[in-house]
Amino acid sequence: MHPILGQIGPLTIYAYGLMLAVAVFVCAYLLQKEFERRELPGEVACDLVFWIVLSGVAGCRIFFILLNLRFFIDNPGEILMLQHGGLAWQGGLMAGSLAAIILVQRKKLPFFKTLDLFVPYVALGQAIGRVGCLLNGCCYGKPVAWGLYFPVYEARLHPTQVYESLGLLAVFLILKSALHRPHRDGGILVLYLVLASLLRFAVEFFRADHELLLWNLSVFQIMTLIFLGIAAYGYLQLKNRRG
Repeated sequence: MHPILGQIGPLTIYAYGLMLAVAVFVCAYLLQKEFERRELPGEVACDLVFWIVLSGVAGCRIFFILLNLRFFIDNPGEILMLQHGGLAWQGGLMAGSLAAIILVQRKKLPFFKTLDLFVPYVALGQAIGRVGCLLNGCCYGKPVAWGLYFPVYEARLHPTQVYESLGLLAVFLILKSALHRPHRDGGILVLYLVLASLLRFAVEFFRADHELLLWNLSVFQIMTLIFLGIAAYGYLQLKNRRG
């Protein structure tokens, strides 16, 4: 764990924030190149990344705050302390999706085709961001004898950040491969929802930073089941369009 990587004068470099910044710049650059290869305006890609990431981070934070409302009522100063961790992917997906719908329509881009180009880099950005979680020590797993030692918890834990980072990197590679094969517009988006949701659902069984709710599932697992339902509906719509 290295939550603070260093300090330059009065500026403290937090691992969590740095990895978020790296994720944004890497994904913006790669998406811009992807747009240009497909003869779409590259500068629009950067606009999309900026506003969707901003909306996504805000949605992640708001959802996390709502899930831990009592803590934040008692500690309001922690609301803006993103360097301490506390982003819930499900909230980011909802807020980022809303921003994407608005922006793609305003830019008059082909809707599902644009989202298909975008979502592989969402997975890549998440994969990079989970490295920040590992360095920060948040999103931690349950104790296990062979696990990674986290000094702050004085225990060996499942490195769930690593599980999810590697899993999301695999999702990125699968989506990129599918993107360059024949597919219906919207198909890559549906595939992302399926793969990312299944990954998060599985990893949640090894995490220890949440409470179990219904059917011994966490609220995050219940949300991923909802996203899987949305993906199934999207798949049926694509199948009907193919017919």
